[in-house]
Amino acid sequence: MIRIALASQTDIAGWREAARKLLLAGVIPARVEFNIGTETLFDEGDPIPPPGDRKPVISKELLGDIQTALLHSDPERFALAYRIVFRAQTQPKIHQNPADPDMYTLRALAKSVRRDIHKMHAFVRFRKVGEENGRESFVSWFEPEHHITEAVAKFFQNRFTGMNWLIVTPEASIAWDGKKLEVGPGGQKSDVPQEDAVESEWKTYYASIFNPARLKTKAMMAEMPAKYWKNLPEAALIPGLTREAEARMNAMIDNASPDGENAPAIAVKETQAPAHASGGFDGLKPLYDALRAANDWPREDFSDRLVPGEGPKDARMMFVGEQPGDQEDQAGRPFVGPAGQLLDRAFAAAQIDRGEAYVTNAVKRFKFVQRGKRRIHSKPSNDDIEYYRWWLEQERQVVEPQVIVALGATAVRALTGKTLTISRNRSQLIDYIGSSKLLITVHPSYLLRLPDGAGQKVEFEKLVRDLSLAKSALPA
Repeated sequence: MIRIALASQTDIAGWREAARKLLLAGVIPARVEFNIGTETLFDEGDPIPPPGDRKPVISKELLGDIQTALLHSDPERFALAYRIVFRAQTQPKIHQNPADPDMYTLRALAKSVRRDIHKMHAFVRFRKVGEENGRESFVSWFEPEHHITEAVAKFFQNRFTGMNWLIVTPEASIAWDGKKLEVGPGGQKSDVPQEDAVESEWKTYYASIFNPARLKTKAMMAEMPAKYWKNLPEAALIPGLTREAEARMNAMIDNASPDGENAPAIAVKETQAPAHASGGFDGLKPLYDALRAANDWPREDFSDRLVPGEGPKDARMMFVGEQPGDQEDQAGRPFVGPAGQLLDRAFAAAQIDRGEAYVTNAVKRFKFVQRGKRRIHSKPSNDDIEYYRWWLEQERQVVEPQVIVALGATAVRALTGKTLTISRNRSQLIDYIGSSKLLITVHPSYLLRLPDGAGQKVEFEKLVRDLSLAKSALPA
């Protein structure tokens, strides 16, 4: 018996080299055994005989199927592939015979691998772990069925070139830092954060695109098998969304107005002034001086730096985000990081001059978790939001904008005192305080989390439409 030791489960180059030598020597498949790693360390078997004169020939089509099938987890795949290429020397069109049992098995393996690759493309969910040298860093955990981790590396490199990322699987890991793609050892699910700051926004996005009128449970289960659910944050929403689908669909029918428009008013929960503070600021500077001087602000996990809002005192439009990020904290300015740059692009597309708008955050300081040298964004609690609500309202009273845009759930809560579902209240001009209008939309940071370019493009266009709608509410 000739025993071939391959370096790893994905040592396709090693298999090709061995198969070529075996074919040159005319070794029949029954005399060959393929093993992985050191399994043959103490029993090398018989040597490969000297090569003959006949050069082996394999069609490109067959070789393509073999290379894909060799990524399968079936332990017999290497032997099967050699048996086929051996038979192809006397049956050169074997790959064109769909009824051939070996070819049928090979193509079934290749089909399963391609499906696994497709699922990994679709179901990898990145979690943000920080920023380094101006680039956001993300980590993801995935459990493929087959040995496909290295094979998908190029896909993710091309798709997410602009960010640093690490994908960890039980067998291997792949990493991209903007310059180099590296393959490393596998890991465990516990090595990867199971939640991040934009998790809730991703769930909000998923809930917003869930259309109860188009629910097809069997089709959904076929496209997103339950075995992947444990690593998908949106999976926790599926039972509830499915259960409520009929009621939501009936509500959609009942609430639909003839012209398809809706402009409800909103009751804003009253804010509570801090004991030592009083309102009536005549400008933004005294307001922020008072906020800096306040010593009762929540300090745990927060940066000491206060990041004020930015823009003209008499701006007609006001944009409220969640809180400063790491780059905003360092710069002392709101929306200068990646999310801010995306917002700037949306401003440009909606023909909104940022210099004429007032941009601020609901929470005025950066909340984070320290991990080594990195500061990882931490979502503000309801108490954090409640503390800054009064100050945000003072800010609004100084600026007196005619239109306010709430970017994300934290901004909505800070502006209304309520937890409102973004998907149900988005893209509407809502009567707010006095004669002003409130428009609710998503925070730009969650667009950066969308797993594919098509989804990012769709959501960017929706964000631009929301901003354009907000601008249209300004008096001429």
